[in-house]
Amino acid sequence: MSAPKKIFGIILAGGEGKRLMPLTADRAKPAVPFGGQYRLIDFAISNLINSGLRQVVVLTQYKSHSLDRHISQTWRMSALLDSYVASVPAQQRLGKRWFSGSADAILQSMNLINDEKPDIVVVIGADHVYRMDFRQMLDAHIASGAKATVAGIRQPLALASQFGVIDADAESGRIKQFLEKPTDIAGLEDSPHEVLASMGNYIFDTDALIAAVEADGESPTSGHDMGGDIVPYFVDRGEAGYYDMKQNEVPGSSPRDRSYWRDVGTIDSFFDAHRDLISTLPIFNLYNMEWPIHSQAVNSPPAKFVRDSVGRIGNAIDSIVSLGSVLSGTHLERSVVGPWTLAGGGSTITDSVVFDHVRLGQGARVHRAILDKNVVLADGATVGVDRERDLARGFTVTESGITVVGKGVFIER
Repeated sequence: MSAPKKIFGIILAGGEGKRLMPLTADRAKPAVPFGGQYRLIDFAISNLINSGLRQVVVLTQYKSHSLDRHISQTWRMSALLDSYVASVPAQQRLGKRWFSGSADAILQSMNLINDEKPDIVVVIGADHVYRMDFRQMLDAHIASGAKATVAGIRQPLALASQFGVIDADAESGRIKQFLEKPTDIAGLEDSPHEVLASMGNYIFDTDALIAAVEADGESPTSGHDMGGDIVPYFVDRGEAGYYDMKQNEVPGSSPRDRSYWRDVGTIDSFFDAHRDLISTLPIFNLYNMEWPIHSQAVNSPPAKFVRDSVGRIGNAIDSIVSLGSVLSGTHLERSVVGPWTLAGGGSTITDSVVFDHVRLGQGARVHRAILDKNVVLADGATVGVDRERDLARGFTVTESGITVVGKGVFIER
């Protein structure tokens, strides 16, 4: 019997996340809160840990303090078994420069691979919402004999121009072409209305990955990007295989949430991903205890719903409310509320995402909005009710009408 392969996990978490501004004005994109008590990074780490990986590094760079703190406080593994999840900032090991791309991040962090000496390296992004059993993809990678394997998720043909698309050869299991945001492409043979979009998750034989990123680092014309440069390197050599997420069987998943994957790179997609959580039969089920999404334990009392000072009774419909929150005579509908939110009498929160430690005064109204932490609404103040007024106050308002308020803003009536 051959010895089991040693697997090493790398999570790429150095991105700036400009399209999520102002939520990323003071934090890295993977540190943005999601679903009440989680942060985006928790989904990537949970998938690797649930898949049996026990040595994982998170490569950070942009405004990483809250991300580093969250990882150190939350992801404490048993040192007895040499298990760890460690954040590793850009260290300028190859000169006085920061990461110039995801491939360059791995090149500049080669000491991590050299120290662990794994047989296989799993490289994934840090800011997608999904469940995936990487053991199944690892088995497929080893069986295929490919040097690199790219995970693909089926997406509507009409959305092909939003993704890196895998032109797959079903017979050989190899990638014929890797197309960046194509505008004219045929659908899959077995599903003409769909394409196979890259999930940003890769598996590499270690020696092949080292050779690829070293060659990429010497190229003056490269963008030093995993999807844009490293994957095409393997495709050109006939060494890139693909893994269809449709094959992945996650324990506890249902036909409704099976193969769910969401890129939350924009305010609209971030908002829509929260909408996916709150229906009676959610498109993404946070309550699957067979494949839990782990996060920092919140040392808080339970959420509480009470009458307000004049006896008004509130209600909560199709919503998630996190620990420590107190809603007094509040109407809450189709919304996600983070920890330690306090809402005063007669307040209304509809179709919104509220982060932690938000305060709503009496009669305050929030509609189709995202409120970052420590936002305070005075009595009778509104957000998302009057688009022109929101713009005049300097708030971000998307074309679809979602108002975003950054950290710590006080909103007057």
